[in-house]
Amino acid sequence: MNWNDIKAATSITLLLLSSTSQFALAQQQTQQAPPTQNQPNGGSQTNPTAPATPQPIQNDTTRDPNLPQAPDPKLTEPLFLRDTDKDYTHLKNHGIHGFRSLFAPYTATEVPLPRLGNSAGFSDLLRDGKIYLSLNDAVTLALENNYDIAIARINLDIADTDILRTKAGATFRGVSTGLVTNTLGGTTSTITGGGGPGGTSSASGGAGTGASGLVLSTNGGGPLPYNYDPVITGNLQYENLTTQESSTLFTGTNQLKTTTETYNFGYLQGFSTGSQLAVTYDNTRQTTSSPRSSFSPLLQPTIKLQFTQHLLQGFGPSINKRFIVEATNNRRITDSAFRQQVIYTVTQVESIYWSLVSAYEDEQAKERALNQSTALASDNRKQLQIGTLAPLDVVNSDSAVATDKQALITSQSNLEYQQLLIKQAIARNLNDPQLASAPVVPTDRVGLDRLPEEDMKVEDVVKEAFINNPQIEQAALELKNNQITIRGEKNGLLPIIDAYGSYGSTTIGGQQNSLLKCSDPITFAAEPCNSTNGGVNNTGYFNTLGNGFNGTAPDYIAGLNIQIPLRNRVAQADQARSQMELRQTEMRIQQLYTQIRIQVINAQYAITNDRANVVAAQTARDFNAQSLDAEQKKYKLGASTTALVLAQERTLAIGENNLIAATAAYAKDRSALAQILSNTLDRYNISLTDAATGTVTQKPNIPGLTPPVAPAPPKPLSATPPPLAN
Repeated sequence: MNWNDIKAATSITLLLLSSTSQFALAQQQTQQAPPTQNQPNGGSQTNPTAPATPQPIQNDTTRDPNLPQAPDPKLTEPLFLRDTDKDYTHLKNHGIHGFRSLFAPYTATEVPLPRLGNSAGFSDLLRDGKIYLSLNDAVTLALENNYDIAIARINLDIADTDILRTKAGATFRGVSTGLVTNTLGGTTSTITGGGGPGGTSSASGGAGTGASGLVLSTNGGGPLPYNYDPVITGNLQYENLTTQESSTLFTGTNQLKTTTETYNFGYLQGFSTGSQLAVTYDNTRQTTSSPRSSFSPLLQPTIKLQFTQHLLQGFGPSINKRFIVEATNNRRITDSAFRQQVIYTVTQVESIYWSLVSAYEDEQAKERALNQSTALASDNRKQLQIGTLAPLDVVNSDSAVATDKQALITSQSNLEYQQLLIKQAIARNLNDPQLASAPVVPTDRVGLDRLPEEDMKVEDVVKEAFINNPQIEQAALELKNNQITIRGEKNGLLPIIDAYGSYGSTTIGGQQNSLLKCSDPITFAAEPCNSTNGGVNNTGYFNTLGNGFNGTAPDYIAGLNIQIPLRNRVAQADQARSQMELRQTEMRIQQLYTQIRIQVINAQYAITNDRANVVAAQTARDFNAQSLDAEQKKYKLGASTTALVLAQERTLAIGENNLIAATAAYAKDRSALAQILSNTLDRYNISLTDAATGTVTQKPNIPGLTPPVAPAPPKPLSATPPPLAN
């Protein structure tokens, strides 16, 4: 290629770039729009093809500058959570270390098999055929073994694969970030929403759904970028062709034989500016039996370099890199959803644990009641034998024994069921006979100490919930994705105008055809052609290829591809729908603020009420124990009856049931408050990194726990009781 050809190619490139810049500037000057309320800082409408300025997450909860706004949500840290050291945003690449690394991208990635066995912590808790389980141990085992957490943990890696896809210019597939709620038992107080825009629920079928019963959102809509991963193409072909000719005028033979060898290669790559580079390199080598052809073999290399640039639709990095930004936001949403899953499951396990404690306490209470009624029935038989008691009293006491036995059997069945529930929540495999049959003994009880949130102002507690709640964090990130989608859909409204320019060259060469005859310039006799009698010069392959770069046969092309859809209804519908989905997300955020506020206030009141219920139930139980003790003493002195004693025993049983239920309600509401405030992990000293890996190195430390205490004997009655507590 000579210097003039280089200058010509440079001039064409500069002309294209100049046209692109001037056209985009004209669009920016002519498409100004008045400010809208959803534009940051009240700025004017910007060119849809221009890069957008990054904006922080804003949570306008009132749209009234005179009212206080909710604080920005705290992002889940550390970013990014992973269950292993493997980073799925960077898998296999072409390496330079050996032959195998060259083909690494074309080999499968094996995902490790999940662990189906229990963690080693179970063996430390098993003593004398029983599992002695504290609440800290239950939470630790749940972080390591619970299937809900394990299933949600894989979503972290799935979100990484979306980032890897978008880096190549592809769309993202999305990640399921809903709560996994397959663990049986327990109660929680979380806010749930559907998987559609703004938390809407997707229907399962019918007239209200889309094609094939599926409802799709505009997320990821707009023009698609070029493929950023370079693509190399090749076509190697050998052809041996024999054709019958009806005339020898053009070929000089009745049977033409040609042998064609084709070696074509190409290179294609897109760029985030909306550009694409295509390089083609074609080669043909052909031999022929025709005496009319000058070359045999004929060499015909073709070279072409073409550069294409979007000028309107698909122009600029802000449009073509938006999938990468959305995939990164989805990764943050997945981290936040995993934090929400851990909080949910820990709260659920704690609720199951307190149900186990209640069942264990109830079973012990039923045993005490049966022992009391059995002792009374035994004493009645002795008195009947000596004639100091009527037979009806024995029947009455025997009936009470039967009733207490039935209550004990029911309580034992419930205890066994609660033991199974706690096992399936904290174990991964119950096939071990020793583990499956071992009874679980809870070793923790809840204390009645006041929580810090009880002494805080309501607004301060609500503010803490707004900051920590992962659902608000997810909604704010989803709002950013909606805004990115709107930018893409606005750009999709524009016509398609692509500028392209190319340089190419097709040259020929080869060897003189030995079948072609030329005339001697002196004798005019027919002889094989050569360079002195009108033939062609023999040209090797590299000389022929070099002629493609030296301007021997240049081919310059510059042009525009224009595609203007009339009416443009599809793009209009998608753009309008993207705005509607944004409005749904905005309203969902406001709804979350309202729901969380109500839940926080209700939980704060519930803790105070529950503690009062526990104190009242404890006082009533102590009174019932004192009344039974007094009635038993009177009965031994002959001043009472069997019916009165049995009535006091039933009253004590009811009092113990009330105390057990009130204590369980307080314990569960205490953990529910931490869940609503989303500070469970900090309060319990739980490492989110440990939860992501499934290996707990930082042991949880749950405050407010006390060791179990046996019921105290009835206090003696006093003529000078202590003063009433405030």
